[in-house]
Amino acid sequence: MALVKHNNNSISAVTSMASLTTGSMTLIKEVTASSDASISFVDGSSDVVLDSTYPIYKFEFINMHPATNNVSFQFNFSTDSGSNYNVTKTSTNFRSYHFESDAAAALQYQTSQDLAQSTSYQNFFGDDGLGNDNDQSTSGYLHLFNPSSTTFVKHFIANTNMSHHSDLSVQNFIAGYGNTTNAVDAIDFKMSSGNIDSGDILLYGVN
Repeated sequence: MALVKHNNNSISAVTSMASLTTGSMTLIKEVTASSDASISFVDGSSDVVLDSTYPIYKFEFINMHPATNNVSFQFNFSTDSGSNYNVTKTSTNFRSYHFESDAAAALQYQTSQDLAQSTSYQNFFGDDGLGNDNDQSTSGYLHLFNPSSTTFVKHFIANTNMSHHSDLSVQNFIAGYGNTTNAVDAIDFKMSSGNIDSGDILLYGVN
């Protein structure tokens, strides 16, 4: 078999190529928190779209700051337009962390923070730990796949980083599925205790 090599001249000689598949991300809704007990995105309410329009929905969290110290940021799904946030979920959770003092660092699975057929809210990070100092917050994203499907479970993947109240950076990786074949049409975000003092949540539809 002959080995074909390309160089700058051969690449620059290309005058056309087949069209490439491209995707797009459309901003649907932005909500700014201000001492809110929770923030909900409900399909068909307040310009929110969370249906078959897009196969993937992405939520971005920017500097979510808690009113209460040592808490977690959480989410749950609804299949009845937000009347109940209690979808059964199974998930995994692992984290990396590093102290500002360089005293310790680790990569570890968080057994206490995964869910096994639970209707509880899913924590975005492990043990409650988000600090409420003026400069502390959490940021990250959540992907929700095909929430309108009435055939498959509802997969999700999340990645967040937070400022721990004990002064360390903690990155968490969460993944799992809502174990329902009903369409998920709403999602709720809150702190494990106290209000969301400030921060922005952006909802995108992804083609």
